[in-house]
Amino acid sequence: MAKKKGGRVQVILECTAQKSSGVPGISRYCTEKNRTTTTARMELKKYNPILRRHTLHKEIK
Repeated sequence: MAKKKGGRVQVILECTAQKSSGVPGISRYCTEKNRTTTTARMELKKYNPILRRHTLHKEIK
């Protein structure tokens, strides 16, 4: 069996625009990132179904 190195971790992305607007509900996405190559927190533009537009989603702990 091959050893698992553990370079990939699961992260949660949360919408930043919805938090500041005060609209109830939370838009979150789960994804994976490579811990060795991407050490900073991820920021992706994803679709927010509550606001019905693409917004910036940042990684939360």
